[in-house]
Amino acid sequence: MNRDTVLFLGFILFLVLVNGFLLITGALTANWEGLGVIVAAGLTLALYSFLYRDNPLFKFAEHVYVGIAAGYTFGQVWYPTLYGEIIITFFGLDASGTIDWWLIVPTLLGLLMLTRFSRRFGWPSRIAFAFFVGLGAGFSIPRTISAALLAQIEPTLKPLSWSLEGLNLLIILIGVVTVLIYFFFSVEHTGAIGTASRVGIWFLMVSFGASFGYTIMARLSLLIGRVGFLLEDWLNLNLPLF
Repeated sequence: MNRDTVLFLGFILFLVLVNGFLLITGALTANWEGLGVIVAAGLTLALYSFLYRDNPLFKFAEHVYVGIAAGYTFGQVWYPTLYGEIIITFFGLDASGTIDWWLIVPTLLGLLMLTRFSRRFGWPSRIAFAFFVGLGAGFSIPRTISAALLAQIEPTLKPLSWSLEGLNLLIILIGVVTVLIYFFFSVEHTGAIGTASRVGIWFLMVSFGASFGYTIMARLSLLIGRVGFLLEDWLNLNLPLF
């Protein structure tokens, strides 16, 4: 037997022994809730097996997760949108009996997207994609400008004062100006321009480091949540750490 087979059999034996012990001692209840905890714990450990290396256990859990997510997404699209708005409206299944004729436009655009699967008649899909890309850009660009650009410019326009808030505004002002100078490549970065660009590099590194640390902490929070599930909900260990 290869190592993948040994890993699979050992994993199954481990789950059988641990879950059997938990069921006998009453830590898990022999009902649908207990079965859900067992399945969730098994899939969680199967996903963690990727820390060892890529193996069939991880691939199985990954495929199950992707399949369930795809099925859930299809259900969320089918009932509220396709069935709830289009089929009920156009087939007269609504109790009110009124038809919203404006739904014809998004319905036709959605049908045009399906022509993408045809090599010969796939060109109408470009109309739908162009419409949705333009509409999405029209909605997202003003919000991005307001949330990122204008929100960054606003602190640089506030008056400075001899206080902690004034010091904070001064640091923001220096950071914005020096970073803009760093990205101004039309002049040679020497002398005062070079010094300002080097200060801008420091601000960029601090910003990237803070963003990276925030991402790591977000991932660690997910890890802590799953470890807490294994120790408390599955093994029923009431540890003060979680």
